[in-house]
Amino acid sequence: MKFDRRDFIKTSGMFAAGSMVLPTLMQSCQNVQISTNVKSYLDHFEVSTEMLQKVIAAAMSKGGNYADLYFEHKITNQVSLEDGKVNRAFSNVDFGVGIRVLKGDQTGFAYSENISMEDMLNAAKMAANIADQPQEFGAQSVSEKVPADFYRISQKWTDVGIKDKVPFVQKINDKVFSLDEKVIKVNAFLGDSTSYVLFYNSEGRLTYDYRPMMRIGAVCVMQKDGQIENAYSARSFRSGFEIMTDELVNEIANEAIEKTNILFEAGKPKAGEMQVVLGAGGSGILLHEAIGHTFEADFNRKGTSIFSDKLGKKVAENFINIIDDGTLPHDRGAINIDDEGNDVQKTYLVKDGILNSYIHDRISAEYYGVEPTGNGRRESFRNIPLPRMRSTYMENGPHTKDDIISQVKYGVFVDNFSNGEVKIGAGDFTFFVKSGYIIENGKLTQPIKDINIVGNGPQALADITMAANDYKNDSGTWTCGKDGQSVPVTLGLPTVLVKKLTVGGTNA
Repeated sequence: MKFDRRDFIKTSGMFAAGSMVLPTLMQSCQNVQISTNVKSYLDHFEVSTEMLQKVIAAAMSKGGNYADLYFEHKITNQVSLEDGKVNRAFSNVDFGVGIRVLKGDQTGFAYSENISMEDMLNAAKMAANIADQPQEFGAQSVSEKVPADFYRISQKWTDVGIKDKVPFVQKINDKVFSLDEKVIKVNAFLGDSTSYVLFYNSEGRLTYDYRPMMRIGAVCVMQKDGQIENAYSARSFRSGFEIMTDELVNEIANEAIEKTNILFEAGKPKAGEMQVVLGAGGSGILLHEAIGHTFEADFNRKGTSIFSDKLGKKVAENFINIIDDGTLPHDRGAINIDDEGNDVQKTYLVKDGILNSYIHDRISAEYYGVEPTGNGRRESFRNIPLPRMRSTYMENGPHTKDDIISQVKYGVFVDNFSNGEVKIGAGDFTFFVKSGYIIENGKLTQPIKDINIVGNGPQALADITMAANDYKNDSGTWTCGKDGQSVPVTLGLPTVLVKKLTVGGTNA
């Protein structure tokens, strides 16, 4: 049984929004009582529960403690505009199964782009070699897990042609040019993906997920008196085509103009150690990178994170609550199940200043004797799951933005980061700030741009002395990289005051 990817593009039409319509022909499920939805996923991948059980038995044949199968069919499209014309477009179809075997904390893994019984058994036997004690594995009773429904849609991307998408990138281009005569160039894009996931493991859990994703954005380039500046604005959601509105286009265009304009008047602050105010929203990238990764349980289990001995201990002020959440409706970081088939939840990593939980996958949860937090994530069927963030943010604090800024005699306000580097173990970081403001005597004054902020994540967390009540989730196109894998995430923050960070600027 070999699969032609063109056939899979055609099969995508059988799916209804958020669920699938039952095809005419059904796989035999040997009297296993499962729902219409999961039968549709079995038919989509042309497998039966009997086949899944046989592949799992092969994966467990050398003495593994656990095994799972992760089927994925992903359809990706993008259209891009430059110089007023749509000049790039592509589509891609990816399909296959990943087979994982665990023996203690060791992992055996193999994948196949074909899902014939022969190919799956060969991959399963390869993954099984992580163990070396042959055993007979009896098939477990199939137990269907109905996934959550955090991103119900009404219009599938697979039903939308390029002729329906092009007008939106053209509208962004035209809107940006109409807003400011300094605009000399716009690069705009609209991308979408649709993933179908089927999961089965050696414990008999059978579940599935339908994962839509969209991303739209633009780079604005402006020129003034020979000076050229650029800025980027984008949005991404797990939504259907119904999210595409003129209001969304206008929001992106106006933000791109605003972010670019500020750069023409921007300078640099005095270099040195000073108070730093992190603005609400996108400043959460510092929370994600410099602090969030150090909460991932694999780093703590191996003793490489500075937080590995701090569970249950005070790590921040009492008003600090940090959450990793996979349940936010239509959020880019939301998932109905994680990539180990686990339930997804809202997890307090820091609760009232106390380190409350790590970010767990199956391996680390077993090590710590807790339940998985729904954070086992993988880039595709070609990768093993790892403990990964979803939407990581800090809850509102007891202060206001004005209160915070008024406390700063001299420092910087930053809210637009472009990139950075972090040492996961120690938490040392360097972040590049695209734009912000100098704070002088409690007021925002001179715009600034292109500066570095240097510090230590755990220390910066401890040094947050104020947090405002203006939390904002940044719904940009954030993507998190770890061990060569990338997954979609979001992040957020209220305005916070860090009492001391090193800021790169001009000599005093």
